Amino acid sequence: MTRLIPVLVLIVAFTIFSVAHLALTPREQVRGIPKQAWIVFVILVPIVGGVMWFAVGRVRAGESPRSARRGPIAPDDDPDFLRKLNREKAMEDRIEQLEQELRDLDDDPPKS
Repeated sequence: MTRLIPVLVLIVAFTIFSVAHLALTPREQVRGIPKQAWIVFVILVPIVGGVMWFAVGRVRAGESPRSARRGPIAPDDDPDFLRKLNREKAMEDRIEQLEQELRDLDDDPPKS
């Protein structure tokens, strides 16, 4: 029994450290499941939950928080999509301008 006490103290200390680290981590740096679910998981499954949190659940140093949330980007948030729309609009405007110039040339009587 006396040998079990240090192991239990280490488990409790690791769990408290994991929960504290998780609680202080900003929401946008949490991957996988929501922050509250991570807390419950770490408390209910002490060793495995803490290891999973540090291995999978948080954004690591050097990794951008944006890459932590994978999934489709809304078109109005995608700069490439917006650039493409602007290019297409500029091309359509230019085509319309050229068509108008051609119509104007067709309407002018020939000069002799």
